[in-house]
Amino acid sequence: MLKKFKIDLHNHTVLSPCGGLEMSPLAFIERAKELGLDMIAVTDHNSCKNCQAYYELGKKHDIVVIPGVEIQTMEEIHVVALFPDIETAMKFDEEIYEALLPIENNPDYFGDQVIVDKDENIIGIEERALINSVIWDFETTVLKVKEFDSICFPAHIDAQTNSVISQLGFLPKNLSIDGVGITARCDINQFMAKNSYLSGLTVIRNSDAHYLNDMGSGSCFARLAQASFQELKKAFAKEEGREIIPA
Repeated sequence: MLKKFKIDLHNHTVLSPCGGLEMSPLAFIERAKELGLDMIAVTDHNSCKNCQAYYELGKKHDIVVIPGVEIQTMEEIHVVALFPDIETAMKFDEEIYEALLPIENNPDYFGDQVIVDKDENIIGIEERALINSVIWDFETTVLKVKEFDSICFPAHIDAQTNSVISQLGFLPKNLSIDGVGITARCDINQFMAKNSYLSGLTVIRNSDAHYLNDMGSGSCFARLAQASFQELKKAFAKEEGREIIPA
């Protein structure tokens, strides 16, 4: 039997340079619980290094945490990748780190990029600036991500910056993406009317939360048999009655 699950698949932690230090593991999971979220994704900028801590704490509090990342391509397009497990996410993390421009972070301007464990101990500081782009272009990024049994979608495509439409003017055809993301406040009917060529694609609304108060602002629903990555993958593909409900 299929059920509706509340989901939010684009959120940042204390690792992201533009994220608030309030987005610690316990505060993050407790806020997700308050909002009634069944499934939430951790998608820091260009790094998966905090996925483990939030995943482990999510299990303790009965919230499914999907490990992921928000990649900034060489065109400054943001792409969200979600992975089936921590091991896969960390394998991808090795590749993206090699592709990230080797520029040091400026903590006085962007803030510290903090790596934590599930008990909120600081176990590292990422020195490389995660705010920068990788050396992959948009199409290469999608191809790289899809090598890892992932769910992949361009983020916040209605945004005026860092979206595939703002940077390229359109969404290229024949890409193996699983859908497209929209911002929390997007009028989906109006947007789709202006971009009718996107019709047929799975559309997902996400919060892109960098602070606790932003969490849940762009949540939506998925019709699934259970809250799991594989069920989510079926929902993006609109298989066996599974679906994403963005409104």
